[in-house]
Amino acid sequence: MYKIIVLVAFLPFNYGFLRPEKSIATIKAEMEKSTNSPLYVKDVLKKKFVLDTVSVVRIGHYSGLPDSIAYTGKIGKVYGPYDNGKILVQVLAKIPNTFNKVSQIFIDTSVYTYRKADSLSIDIMVKIKDKRATFEELAQLWSMGGESYTFGDLGWIASGALLPEMEKGIRNHKPGEVFKVWSKTGVHILKKTAPSKQATGFALMMRVFL
Repeated sequence: MYKIIVLVAFLPFNYGFLRPEKSIATIKAEMEKSTNSPLYVKDVLKKKFVLDTVSVVRIGHYSGLPDSIAYTGKIGKVYGPYDNGKILVQVLAKIPNTFNKVSQIFIDTSVYTYRKADSLSIDIMVKIKDKRATFEELAQLWSMGGESYTFGDLGWIASGALLPEMEKGIRNHKPGEVFKVWSKTGVHILKKTAPSKQATGFALMMRVFL
């Protein structure tokens, strides 16, 4: 007669090593509910993260995903995953900045001599003043800064993002006024097309590496 011996391995009550990974949806929900999401990511999720301060230079014409989320995202909201499912992004805080809506006709002095650029800028401004042509028409015809494709429109630009000479001119002129300033690269004929406004200029965001 054969004896059958059954060996029973007793496992600890806490089956931690069998606990399934949290789903991305769960992680996002728990981050959004947390009162201290960086601490939650560090101590609970055991994930690495980086805090970034992102600047919004131009509204509506974003240079990439970070400044787009910085402006359009909601505080506390978690976005992603990005980079093939490897990264989540959470907006932690926002700080306002002043934005100006500006149009430009740029005459490059590496192409024209200073005298020719000055003469051309005077002619352009006279035509605009006498209503022989619109700012937009002349921007499309003459501007050498790439904004000829947008009829001179640079969009809403953050304070501090433009050249100091341009910033000073914009501060000293009212909406609708056309004026010009010189910089090291040429002459800028500018038009402030709307009153200045306050909007999100900076955002503190957390990148979580899954």
